Amino acid sequence: MTKTGKKINGKQKLTPSDIVVHIILVILSVIWVIPILWIVLISFRGEKGQYVSTLLPKAYTLGNYTKLFTDTGILNFPKMFMNTLIIAIFSCIISTVFVLAMSYCMSRMRFRLRRPFMNVALILGMFPGFMAMIAVYYILKAIGLSEGSLIRVALILVYSGGAGLQFYIAKGFFDTIPKSIEEAAYLDGATRWQSFTKIIIPLSRPIIVYTVLNSFLAPWIDFVFAKVICRANKDYYTVSIGLWNMLEKEYVYPWFNSFAAGAVLISVPIIILFMFMQKCYRESFSGGVKG
Repeated sequence: MTKTGKKINGKQKLTPSDIVVHIILVILSVIWVIPILWIVLISFRGEKGQYVSTLLPKAYTLGNYTKLFTDTGILNFPKMFMNTLIIAIFSCIISTVFVLAMSYCMSRMRFRLRRPFMNVALILGMFPGFMAMIAVYYILKAIGLSEGSLIRVALILVYSGGAGLQFYIAKGFFDTIPKSIEEAAYLDGATRWQSFTKIIIPLSRPIIVYTVLNSFLAPWIDFVFAKVICRANKDYYTVSIGLWNMLEKEYVYPWFNSFAAGAVLISVPIIILFMFMQKCYRESFSGGVKG
């Protein structure tokens, strides 16, 4: 006997409530997939413009994808893509290091004002980041990071600067790792750094994967901070700003289908990163601590 029903001939028999739940989940899945499928179909649509007589395309073409990489006179999508990729990679690396280091310190070390600091970090995390964007912009302008190629540096600093305050989830994971493992390493002569890099990090692959994905997604999809800092410097636009410009009144008719193609393309690095990090998920669940 199980909570969801009885076993008959070794097979699970679904109860009426199970069937209803499955139907609801299928409906929700279809609703969730339809917009994604539609934007993919639009990216191959042959008819121009955002308004057409039919929901599905009548003709299909690869020209919308070609246009993104060849028609770079007004909206230089390849450059926007590379700008975003560079910013996202560096921000991801720095943010991941900050979050893991901060989380380990809060989990393992004991020092004065530790509890008040954690409370302050929790309170600050309740406020949305865009509340400070004007102040952040003027600070960057004052130190000369708001013009030219330094805009990329400014965006990296903005995205990774406050990453350490997002330590609560990783700290909770580190708290589940027994301290006795590290104590045994200290008895064998290991330093705290060696304990962190050789013991804690290999045991923390799930939270590392989570941190890496979040640290990469934040700059990859952000629009508000990027728009404020980049302003009218088109050479340093990110993909979010570029896709937004494709929907402006003067560009929406010729660029709408290419907008859909761009929306599909920006998901490719995220998919690749997630597939690459899946290996860490599998290894973390199949591995274990041997005593």
